[in-house]
Amino acid sequence: MTVTAPSSAPALPQILPSYVRGAWWTPESPSTVTPVADANTGEHLTDVSTEGLDTAAAIDYARSVGQKSLGELTIHERALKLKELALYLNSRIQELYDLSFATGSTQRDHAFDVDGGIGTLFTFSGKGRRELPNANVIIDGDVEPLSKDGSFIGEHVYQRVPGVAVQINAFNFPVWGMLEKFAPAFVAGVPTIVKPATPTAYVTQKCVELMVDSGILPEGSIQLIAGSARDLLDHLDYRDHVAFTGSAHTAQTLRKHPNVIDGGVRFTGETDSLNAAILGPDATPDTPEFEAFVKVVFQEMTVKAGQKCTAVRRVIVPAAMAEAVTAALTERLSAKVVLGDPRSEGTTMGALASKEQQSEVRKAVQRLVDAGGQVRLGGPDGDTGTADAEAGAFFAPTVLSFADARTPEVHSVEAFGPVASVLGYADVDDAVELAAMGCGSLVATVATNDGETARAFAAGIGAHHGRVHVLNRQTAKTTTGHGAPVPVLVHGGPGRAGGGEELGGIRAVKHYMQRTAIQGSPDILTAITGVWHPGAAADTATREQVDAGAKKHPFYKSLEELKVGDQFASGLRTVTLEEITEFAEKTGDRFYAHTDEEAAMANPFFPRRVAHGYLLVSWAAGLFVAPDPGPVLANYGLEHLRFITPVTYDDAIRVTLTAKRITPRVTDEYGEVAWDCRLHNQNDELCAQYDVLTLVAKTWPMAGDQAADVRA
Repeated sequence: MTVTAPSSAPALPQILPSYVRGAWWTPESPSTVTPVADANTGEHLTDVSTEGLDTAAAIDYARSVGQKSLGELTIHERALKLKELALYLNSRIQELYDLSFATGSTQRDHAFDVDGGIGTLFTFSGKGRRELPNANVIIDGDVEPLSKDGSFIGEHVYQRVPGVAVQINAFNFPVWGMLEKFAPAFVAGVPTIVKPATPTAYVTQKCVELMVDSGILPEGSIQLIAGSARDLLDHLDYRDHVAFTGSAHTAQTLRKHPNVIDGGVRFTGETDSLNAAILGPDATPDTPEFEAFVKVVFQEMTVKAGQKCTAVRRVIVPAAMAEAVTAALTERLSAKVVLGDPRSEGTTMGALASKEQQSEVRKAVQRLVDAGGQVRLGGPDGDTGTADAEAGAFFAPTVLSFADARTPEVHSVEAFGPVASVLGYADVDDAVELAAMGCGSLVATVATNDGETARAFAAGIGAHHGRVHVLNRQTAKTTTGHGAPVPVLVHGGPGRAGGGEELGGIRAVKHYMQRTAIQGSPDILTAITGVWHPGAAADTATREQVDAGAKKHPFYKSLEELKVGDQFASGLRTVTLEEITEFAEKTGDRFYAHTDEEAAMANPFFPRRVAHGYLLVSWAAGLFVAPDPGPVLANYGLEHLRFITPVTYDDAIRVTLTAKRITPRVTDEYGEVAWDCRLHNQNDELCAQYDVLTLVAKTWPMAGDQAADVRA
């Protein structure tokens, strides 16, 4: 193997600056500083101090300037800025890589931290624009009628909290750890104050510097405290949200702060956990599941040198296969792990984040050994090869085995490094009990190709975990991995894992919003939400008025003209038996309710033969659609379709179409309009209701280049 001498880390300021109140700040002649070293070489990189920093002023700045500037944008506009920011960071990504090497991260690790963080920005940008309104109020659930005549109704809405999102992060993911919290808070419209862990704060600081330099973010939307912020919670109240990642002990300390207990500060914790990988009884050494299982455990032990809150700590396997698993795992680790400086060619695993972390891992492994753990590879003083464990924070991959799988320490002591313990189980129930002894975890992997085994494990361990990752031969090549939180799924877990939920797609955005029940008239709720509610005022155009030119059909209004509540009301259309029969014959839908008079009348739901539901929808379109080219460019679907009252021959139907929700797209020449569609019969009985979804031009007629953009 050729070894290339590592290059030194990029030069850093003598004291790492904080970014507060729109400017970079460093203390003048601080009395004490905390030195920060290169994890691989021990070389001094920078000092950290926040002596004299006014945290109360930073919080006030976020609540005033940050809240105002973010509130001037809609959800879609903020989501679009996340995409712009992600593209900008991608263009400067090498600068983050170069610094991250000094934390002990390899190029493979960068994919999880730096690339993963930027990818999270892209994800929340897309989901924010696809799944949320282009507004600042999000409706949650259906309207609840509160009066018989519909004049008093209620519904739930989400609006952003009026304070600041404080994130206190761990050392292991200085980029992803920040951006996975920043992205949903930003979409929600809440300014962020970042407090990174000291050993790797210089990488976070560089990322914030790039974010600020981009010029994309509104003023006050992000601040950085690069160092101690011991009085930070003293200045928070019920308006604010704290998202913590770190040790369970520190989380409990923060939870006991008076402003959390009595002051109403929202607190979410994501803490250490003793995650498990469980090998199903069917996954014998000759199966693809066995091989995939060993690879997953290997990956979790070596990515970020095992410094992941989601890493596998307990390898729970059938007792008869414990030796086979141990042998396969130790063989793979011995063959593939080359400890060293990540900037050196050939290195596959770097150092732990700091000498302090190296000491903590060594102590934890010794506790496990003292409790009965047998060292099968590595150990407290394991061989690190040519990597200098005195100068750098290197630690050898370590595999332990336990004769007694219920040894308390193996389910309570976490060695936050490349360390895992192999435990044997008797049967599935025994394995479930062992997994639960971790007292709450972020994630567990179950390797099985047997559906019943997967069901039993999911039912048994699901309530003890935030995520259950089932691995088999179909997913071995496509899985995102045991320890890779993805933005669209919940990241968190009960008990020791902190009891919180981060990510999870739009759920994460709503962490930074308040859900409120709004009660009032349909007109008032329409005004508050920007979404038309049945019973609210409507500007109605009838067929007669449209034909006479007295009023404009809503389908001929561009987004410049169209307003929520614009409505079209058709005349009545009589239904004939011949039309019902013809539809049945031409479509092949000869269900007896449409074709057999006697059978239809025997059904308690039908008076006699009735029109097909989809025939009603087609007739409704014929009643409301404007035939000539106009601003409505396309129909792209229906939502909430319900058939209420059957329509038989000789009945007549009419349709009322109301512009319910208008969502202009920030980057396109068109937007989305949801139309409330209701079909009534000649007795004014509701027959069907649904939302029609259309794409509508912002202006009409469209200029040639605008039309070309839409076609593209």
